[in-house]
Amino acid sequence: MAEFFNLIASNFGIRDVVDVAIIYYVLYKALGFIRETRAEQLIRGLLLLLLAAFASGFFKLYALNWMLIGAMQFGVVALVVVFQPELRRGLEYMGRSKFLRPQFGGEDKEAVKAAAKAVTKAIDDLSSAKTGALIVMERETTLTDITESGVVLNADISAELLKNIFYKGAPLHDGAVLIRNTRVQAAGCVLPLTQNTSLSMDLGTRHRASIGITEHSDALALVVSEETGVISMASDGKLTRFLDIKTVEKSLLNMYLSDFGDKSQFSLLDFFKRDRNAKK
Repeated sequence: MAEFFNLIASNFGIRDVVDVAIIYYVLYKALGFIRETRAEQLIRGLLLLLLAAFASGFFKLYALNWMLIGAMQFGVVALVVVFQPELRRGLEYMGRSKFLRPQFGGEDKEAVKAAAKAVTKAIDDLSSAKTGALIVMERETTLTDITESGVVLNADISAELLKNIFYKGAPLHDGAVLIRNTRVQAAGCVLPLTQNTSLSMDLGTRHRASIGITEHSDALALVVSEETGVISMASDGKLTRFLDIKTVEKSLLNMYLSDFGDKSQFSLLDFFKRDRNAKK
């Protein structure tokens, strides 16, 4: 045994350290991504199946081993089909990089502050008037397909424009507004609805659409309830309700200014770690 470890140590160089470090990092990021998703239960099931197959081979239970290996081969195909949304999100997550595509790198700092304040003012007024609204803030993932489902505006952000779009009876008030950088890119957009069956029955189409778009991208979605005026925010497939306008403003400023290295604003990550989700 001592000779075995001495042999490994003598052949273990800097390349092996880098190799192991890369594998460790990839596994760490993969486990972090699948945590608290449907894939977590699937991985557990696959690990149990793998252990059962190994045990059946060790104890020479050939028929059981053959069945388990066959089930695992079929499971790879089923994995791709059933978990296509999660796999898509994973690939998009891997492709997001500020080095490749700065989020607001071409925008003036004061301009993005003004845009955040305009959205905040619109949300506040819409909430007070109990006017339903759904605003999607595009981030790293480009939502061109969502833009094409609505009417392209490519207009400067202003509270008045957003309020006019969602005014009851306006042609585009039923759809979502998509904001790209500091411009209202499109209005009347159609969003994918979440397939999560555990959500509260109190949530309407706007709330389910806000969750759906954040399940398929890294966008941030703001929702105003038409019945109650309650403000909600969706990110990473999770919905947080009953927000005050100060929290909304801080969250938007953090999203806009993070690319400028300003870390003094409210943290969206910390905010969504709070145990207030769509079940409330």
